[in-house]
Amino acid sequence: MASCKIAVLVLAFAGAVLAYPGGHAESYASVIQHSVPIAIHHEPVKHEEHHEHIILAHPKYDFKYGVEDHHTGDHKDAKEERDGDVVKGEYSLLQPDGRKRIVHYTSSKHGGFNAIVSYSGHAIHPEVHSHGHY
Repeated sequence: MASCKIAVLVLAFAGAVLAYPGGHAESYASVIQHSVPIAIHHEPVKHEEHHEHIILAHPKYDFKYGVEDHHTGDHKDAKEERDGDVVKGEYSLLQPDGRKRIVHYTSSKHGGFNAIVSYSGHAIHPEVHSHGHY
């Protein structure tokens, strides 16, 4: 029975982690795990509900990455930091028209998600030559 509770506890933790994707600043303060005794015989079983609280560590991280592929034209970078329920970051990418899009964002439990988008450079559009033939 103890190994069953441990397995359910591990699954509950994995479900909690998957329920809060990285871009959201939800609090990982606690997860409630429910377990029901498993009966091996066919007699009626009284279901009991058990609550166990798991206190997870204060989430804190920072990361940074970038890509500059001159062959494919793929140019982008990103960085993000988190301290508790506050997430701050920015990312940029080179758009097909030649401009660089830059997004600065913050997210928190109380302030929600906020993003400021800016552009640098000038859009370049190729000239279209029509020969009158289709």
